[in-house]
Amino acid sequence: MSMHYLIRGFAGAFVVISLALGYWVSPYWFLFTAFVGVNLLQSSFTRWCLLEKILERTGVPSASTLGARPALPEIRPH
Repeated sequence: MSMHYLIRGFAGAFVVISLALGYWVSPYWFLFTAFVGVNLLQSSFTRWCLLEKILERTGVPSASTLGARPALPEIRPH
């Protein structure tokens, strides 16, 4: 699974879990939902995401790595 799918999965899971905790445990958990939203917004402008850096260090391939193709050999006329 590539990195951008994992990041989306983590963000979605955090939002759903924090909404459930905010509903059943304490409304202060909604602040965590807001934090996830602000982090997603900031990463769309700055193109920097802490989770992306963590996943890179664990060896998760990025989309550019998965789609990279080796260069074709140069064909020279005889």
